[in-house]
Amino acid sequence: MNSRLFGMLAETSVHPGGGQDAGFVDLPVAREKATDYPVIVGSSLKGAIKDAMRDVQLKNIDQIFGRQENAGQLIVGDARLLLLPVRSLQGAYRWTTCSQLLNRFSRDAARTGVGGLGKIPRIGDGDCMCTVATGKPVYLEERQFDSIGEVDGSIIEMIRPLMPSVSDFLHERLVVLSDDDFAWFARYGLSVNARNQLDIETKTSKNLWYEETLPPDSLFYCILSDRGPGVKAVAAIESKLNESGYLQVGGNQTVGQGVFAVTPISSDASPEAAV
Repeated sequence: MNSRLFGMLAETSVHPGGGQDAGFVDLPVAREKATDYPVIVGSSLKGAIKDAMRDVQLKNIDQIFGRQENAGQLIVGDARLLLLPVRSLQGAYRWTTCSQLLNRFSRDAARTGVGGLGKIPRIGDGDCMCTVATGKPVYLEERQFDSIGEVDGSIIEMIRPLMPSVSDFLHERLVVLSDDDFAWFARYGLSVNARNQLDIETKTSKNLWYEETLPPDSLFYCILSDRGPGVKAVAAIESKLNESGYLQVGGNQTVGQGVFAVTPISSDASPEAAV
């Protein structure tokens, strides 16, 4: 089965809806059931890609995406989180990840022919690994972490092709946390914004709600696959995405949210090929 890995870098805030009410947050982001990590589910991503392909008048769109009575030729997986920006006292923000996310990304990349990561670090709670180990504490939000070493260069080289427009900053800002520490930021570190609908005549509030969003520069990745031998759906989608380079996903399009820079990753982008 032909599959292609795509990097998805958020250029704006993103609201991938679908989550259930969580306390005072009326519209939380969609999350994985087992891990509670933010996710863009495959059905939502497929709809966003289909809308984009309709705008650029892709041929055979019903054959590729399917109709109500029959399945299409394209398989769209979930867009999975890889790097989450977290506010820092050093350099505005850091891209955070954890061993669990790196391990999963390595497995996903391997099945698309890109190649997997080597040794993935295991980190204890309260510790972190940076791309440049200074021995000084790393401050994320109000929390302090002890830097215990440097991130292996193969990890940086594996992630870099997913985000070419900002890859030069990856060496300065990547931080690998423990699974539990990262999970805390993924749960409690997202922005919650108040939205209000006003009555035109009286200027009073008709509807006040709170919604959760992912920050700009969040990095996701997804896998698109052809459904069966001889199918060229992924190639057709990739060609059109390369023309614009961007994809709108999730809610709040009219207020500028949900814009991703999309980058296809070829099999020669593996760390072995970069050496």
